[in-house]
Amino acid sequence: MKTLLPFFLLFFSVLLFGQKIFSADYASGAEVKVYVVKYESQADLKVYKVRYGSLAQHNRGLWYFVKYASQADKKIYFVDNESQADLKIFFVKYQSLAGWCNKSKMPLLY
Repeated sequence: MKTLLPFFLLFFSVLLFGQKIFSADYASGAEVKVYVVKYESQADLKVYKVRYGSLAQHNRGLWYFVKYASQADKKIYFVDNESQADLKIFFVKYQSLAGWCNKSKMPLLY
């Protein structure tokens, strides 16, 4: 039982990882390069911008943009060309529509 405890702590800490995002001014200051696509069907992740940081829980596409890099869980940079991106996103109008389309890209935001 004692050997399983670290596993469960690690597992649940990954599930509770928030999505507080900082938009970097330069690609060198970012962990993930992001491209915003025009159509939902092109996206790896559908993102909904929440109003409060407490709502940005789990890796489900609920993002809260912070003002300072030190407050962020992830630092991203918005690229101009799709070919430069690690992740393609589409901003949705409703929270219920947010989520992963391409789950193989999920580790980018852990």
